[in-house]
Amino acid sequence: MSTQCREVVFWTAADRWHPLHSTRGATAVTTFTIDEVTIPSGIADPGAVDFIEAIDLGNAVNALGYGTTDINYEPAEELPHFLNPHEPMTLLVARVDGRMAGRGIYETQTGEDADSAWLAAQVLPEFRGLGIGTALAEAVETMAASAGKSKALVYTPIPPMSGEQLTPPTGFGSVVRDHAATRFLLRRGYRLEQVERASRLGLPVDGLATRLADAEQSSGVDYVLRYWEGRTPERWLEGFAHLATRMSTDAPSAGLEEPEDVWTVERVIEFDDRNARLNPRRRVVAADEHLRSGSLVGFTVLSVPQQLVRAVDQYATLVLREHRGHRLGMLLKVANLEHLERVAPGHPSVITFNAEENRHMLDVNEAVGFVPIASESAWRKDLV
Repeated sequence: MSTQCREVVFWTAADRWHPLHSTRGATAVTTFTIDEVTIPSGIADPGAVDFIEAIDLGNAVNALGYGTTDINYEPAEELPHFLNPHEPMTLLVARVDGRMAGRGIYETQTGEDADSAWLAAQVLPEFRGLGIGTALAEAVETMAASAGKSKALVYTPIPPMSGEQLTPPTGFGSVVRDHAATRFLLRRGYRLEQVERASRLGLPVDGLATRLADAEQSSGVDYVLRYWEGRTPERWLEGFAHLATRMSTDAPSAGLEEPEDVWTVERVIEFDDRNARLNPRRRVVAADEHLRSGSLVGFTVLSVPQQLVRAVDQYATLVLREHRGHRLGMLLKVANLEHLERVAPGHPSVITFNAEENRHMLDVNEAVGFVPIASESAWRKDLV
């Protein structure tokens, strides 16, 4: 961080942040403002310009951190997330001389037990060192503390580099200590809790039909695959809600202690309606039904962009703990890849994220052909 002193003034109105900052050096003064962006109801709304620019800025920063644009989402694809009533979000932007220089994000959950906030502070390279990242981080952290949240969680890419490494308590993965993002987070009181691996699978995958037949034989006769696109079929609404809830508790979260995220049938329907109305991406789903109980016990979701030149995003993959040991993870993975080739062929690759300690799922992915491309670090700061 620069040795320049900063003068910071914050004021609020109706819980909206409107800070004005100046950074003073020996010969120059840089002033920047931070304002909250109004989330548009549609991407074609006249007021969507700032939202679109903020998403594009985040994509530019993410592409530098991950070393690829495969992770990027278009503004229209991000909008449904920002309009999710179950996970309310606030979007801040910093400007220097009218130019957008950075953005901050505050996200939380609804409900009395929602004790966590997911935060981000991102600044374009040419505006770093001016105190903008610090001001954005202070703004979103203050929002979290004012809302009574007990902890702040941050996910950020830190490229693998040589030098002294910082290892999370899980013992899996590491980040270089002498990196700007590492130093910034440590100074702000965050601790590294987990490292995730981003992996890429080139498409099409050779021998999918054979792989699927082998996986079905290994999983046994007690399970059958179910497929759908887009809206969740009425028959599976309750089962999907249960799996989505268990995704928040069964997936490895190390010391992040991410809270349970309860899904109901009504929430699944609302989610499907919002995406059908706003999201240009397609959802391609495979699930495992346990025949004796008639219940869904595992699922995996692929998020498919409209443009064939773009990568497909691997969303949640989960097999309930009580049904593990039947190679259902492999079955779901290859089944949905074949499903993808049937309904949306032609994309170059699939991108997925997994905790480095989740060796079982990494084994599945590596067996299918996924290769590591980037790392993401997960950090926690206790606010109370």
